[in-house]
Amino acid sequence: MTKGTPLSIQEALKDTKFFANRTPETRTEDFQRAFTILSEYRDGAIFLANYAGNSDWERHANGDEVVYVLEGETTLFLIEDDSEKGNPLKTGELLVVPAKTWHRFETPKGAKVMTITPQPTDHSKDWPE
Repeated sequence: MTKGTPLSIQEALKDTKFFANRTPETRTEDFQRAFTILSEYRDGAIFLANYAGNSDWERHANGDEVVYVLEGETTLFLIEDDSEKGNPLKTGELLVVPAKTWHRFETPKGAKVMTITPQPTDHSKDWPE
């Protein structure tokens, strides 16, 4: 997408294919069609995702991540003070994940999510150290 021009989230979502069974072990290449980049943004991008299932742990050292639920619902878990805190989100809600905070998604019924994600991203299949 070209910066400085309007972007259609709905049109961009047409480029995604619903992925029904995401797990922390899902390979990037298997899950790739469920994601699309709406636009580059600062040192990362604005991503759209269309899936159900659970993600691995991730964190972003270079900035906060904005997570906005376009459709459906998810629970976004953050590690705070060495414990996991669930944050249920439904259509129209957002959460700002602080930089360097480990987080993961549980999305049993499916959701379409937009994130503004700084890079790089660290990943962990297990509880992060």
